[in-house]
Amino acid sequence: MADSDPNNAIHDDAPVGEDSILSSRGIEAFTRKVTTTASHLVGPGVDPSGNHYHNAMAQVHKQLKKPGIQRGMFTMARTTPTDLVRSKFSTAEIQSRALSYLPDEMLQHLPENDNAYSLFQGFQASFPELTHDGKKHRRRVSRGRKMLEESPTAPDSPHHLHKLKKERSSLMHELEMLGIRKNMASSEIREIDNKIANLAGMRRIILERLAGLEQEEALLEHDIVDMEGRIEDAQALVDEAESIAAAVDTPTKSDDDDLVTDQDADEFMSKSIYEKLPSASSTPSKRRHKTMKRKSMPILHEHFEPGSLIREIKAHADNITAVDFDVPFGTMVSASLDDAVKVWDLNAGRCIGLLEGHTASVRTLQVEDNILATGSMDATIRLWDLSRAHYDPQGSQFGRDDEDDDGMAFENPDDQPVDPPEGSMADCPLFTLESHVDEITALHFRGDVLVSGSADKTLRQWDLVKGRCVQTLDVMWAAAQASVSIGTGEGTWRQTNRPATKSADFVGALQVFESALACGTADGMVRLWDLRSGQVHRSLVGHTGPVTCLQFDDVHLVTGSLDRSIRIWDLRTGSIFDAYAYDNPVTSMMFDSRRIVSAAGEDVVKVYDKMESRQWDCGAGITGTDTGRTPAIVERVRIKDGYLIEGRRDGIIGAWAC
Repeated sequence: MADSDPNNAIHDDAPVGEDSILSSRGIEAFTRKVTTTASHLVGPGVDPSGNHYHNAMAQVHKQLKKPGIQRGMFTMARTTPTDLVRSKFSTAEIQSRALSYLPDEMLQHLPENDNAYSLFQGFQASFPELTHDGKKHRRRVSRGRKMLEESPTAPDSPHHLHKLKKERSSLMHELEMLGIRKNMASSEIREIDNKIANLAGMRRIILERLAGLEQEEALLEHDIVDMEGRIEDAQALVDEAESIAAAVDTPTKSDDDDLVTDQDADEFMSKSIYEKLPSASSTPSKRRHKTMKRKSMPILHEHFEPGSLIREIKAHADNITAVDFDVPFGTMVSASLDDAVKVWDLNAGRCIGLLEGHTASVRTLQVEDNILATGSMDATIRLWDLSRAHYDPQGSQFGRDDEDDDGMAFENPDDQPVDPPEGSMADCPLFTLESHVDEITALHFRGDVLVSGSADKTLRQWDLVKGRCVQTLDVMWAAAQASVSIGTGEGTWRQTNRPATKSADFVGALQVFESALACGTADGMVRLWDLRSGQVHRSLVGHTGPVTCLQFDDVHLVTGSLDRSIRIWDLRTGSIFDAYAYDNPVTSMMFDSRRIVSAAGEDVVKVYDKMESRQWDCGAGITGTDTGRTPAIVERVRIKDGYLIEGRRDGIIGAWAC
């Protein structure tokens, strides 16, 4: 019977589809077969011998032995009813249901929203018909429809009234949609503001982390420098011990040389080996300076807002005459009319020590790595090695027995100033240069070459290895020689149009680089010297007042003068590249890779951004208006890598991010 019914046949070779047993047709055929078999078994005309039953079951077993039927049955047994239903869905329907499905947890914990409009209203307001392109398309359609419906209507007709009401409803709907879109834009702005506030908080946290890392870096670097110093001292002791041992092991004298006189005995005793042993307290009277460069550079100030105050120090009780520092958050040296020269730790805002030796006020100074040069009104130049200071503001962690004694750098910077210990800078002096006969007004050194300018109208070149003057340049003689050789009067000494002031130094500023020297003098001239020949090879004419400051790089030279102007010169052509003026005389100027900062008789520092070609002010004069106090006039400025130092007439020094 099963063989006679072609519809009930199950083909093993048929693919899984409409003819498969898992399909609706296959399941229906299998059901009919089972039903027919059961009806024959329990029906009234059942064969008593049971042959029909055995034949039917044999046919079923035969079909179940086929591998395809077995795989299908096992697969169906492992498949849940949900999977059976999902298997009938198309790919698009499955994707749609997956995207539109929301778990119960999300539906139970919906965030509260103060928005007066629903999600559907927002979607409707964002529909393309309200966009710019949609409006143009709608105007185009309405214009064409108007051309088709040009049949005039009477103003008093109901059709005209209905048309006007319809247009009013459309306009009211559009107005409502615009209100919804405006509310959506406002919500987005508030959300962006919240994100910005969160990012600002994260930025402050990371900035504090960076400050801590730089603090640890400074501690570690100081420990490394301390270790290197100890290694050098130990190496010197070992070398000296070896030399003493070699002197002791000299060959013995002959018998004739054993007879010595009393004088020889006294001389022998005076050269006792014990006198050659160095004592613990003895220090060499003169040491050669050694430059120690930092192994890491601070970058914290680069992330501050330009114009923000980093630190303010009450450094002196009188006018700041000179100030300089090595690196941001490094070591600063300041001088004032109170005759004091102080060394500061910019990271902690603490005074490391006082440099004693000059008998008058210091007018100019320069810090390069750990070497300091100071020029004073006592006509002397002194060199110092700041790495030999016994005072440690960082609180060295190497070899410390008292772990509870924190360094000065970790104290509250708002506390009262703490005086440094006595004798902390006792080993810093290197040597003194004495040749000038009047006060030192400008100096600059690079490597082992130092050039100084004095009120005695001379420039002197010094060899820092030997500690002596190797060349003297007479400015007046050079000006006279230039007038004789050129005959045009371009290089001659000329009197400026402005009356001479007491603050105008004969040599206002200078800078040296290898054999090149630039010097600005009281006649407004900038002379470029060749130290190999001792001659002036170019004079830059333009200022009408004494030159007070200058600095050059490989292309440009920037000068500031009491004529209230800053001039930028092209060293390749000797012409003026750019110039700008202020309301007051320029007393100090310096530039880095991006900015030119200057002190121009105001309570702020004048900043010129070379990249953006714009001027802006930085200093206490801007922030002081908020606190109700009037800051003093800025006299000296220094900048390195965007880290600005300014010294004022009241003795206060400020550090700013520029």
